[in-house]
Amino acid sequence: MSTPLLCPEVSRPPPARQSARHNLLLAAMPVSDYELLRPELDLVPLPLGCALYQAGSTQEYLYFPTSGVVSEFFVTEEGSLTGVALTGSEGVMGTALLMGARTTAGHAEVQIPGDAYRLRLGALELRFEHGGTLRDLALPYIQALITQMSLTAVCNHHHTMVQRLGRLLLLCLDRLPSSELPLTQELIANMLGVRREGVTVAVGVLEAAGLIHHKRGYISVPDRSNLELRGCECYSVIRREYERLLPPGWTGRSTHQWNKLPARTAGYRLPSSRTGAIFSKRCRPAHSDGARAASSSTTG
Repeated sequence: MSTPLLCPEVSRPPPARQSARHNLLLAAMPVSDYELLRPELDLVPLPLGCALYQAGSTQEYLYFPTSGVVSEFFVTEEGSLTGVALTGSEGVMGTALLMGARTTAGHAEVQIPGDAYRLRLGALELRFEHGGTLRDLALPYIQALITQMSLTAVCNHHHTMVQRLGRLLLLCLDRLPSSELPLTQELIANMLGVRREGVTVAVGVLEAAGLIHHKRGYISVPDRSNLELRGCECYSVIRREYERLLPPGWTGRSTHQWNKLPARTAGYRLPSSRTGAIFSKRCRPAHSDGARAASSSTTG
């Protein structure tokens, strides 16, 4: 595994279509809560290969992607790696901070470039002190993420290389607005934790069946329903859990449809407020980095 790039520290003016509300969790916040949080959000680019955090390193930020795909890996002492989960604009990276930790054994790296809004730990602690819906939205997402990790482990152990590749492509399609995926075979091999030769064979099988089209650096899926029918059950279980646990609007296809959710004006009504009890003072992040550094960036 090559040394990952560190994500750029300098934020930039947000593109017209990449406001913070293009992230599903931020879009689902009531307007009053979102407006309190908005000045604390900094837009940062996510170039291919940049690391949001590394195993054992101290985490300082939550990242709310608005585009692109980030993969969480686990790396062995010998340097072998396997991807365990994908996150796009439906979720948040840095969930260890939400659970009161500062480090994690995982490593998060951008697989498909995009953008994200970044929230400092100090601002997160302040939001937790004053309540609000951020933590209540994040907890069901974490449960969905755990389901994805669990089914990835099951799939890697019990299913064929072709089935595992199909699951990965479907998960990527859920997080991108296009049916053409900018994925090289090397990237796919890293995400699946296999040799590149195995990916080459699996791509050939799916292409011969007419389920995908492959050209250098890209894989397109002309009809994802056929790919779902030929795949294992792992993807469908993951998708059902995301649809059940995430705010309304996530339909397994990242077209930013949640930018028009009623949540923008009325707020997403959580099923229960009891989840807030989990975040007692003992569980909240204990570290504070003091006053937030002034930022001149514009947020959505």
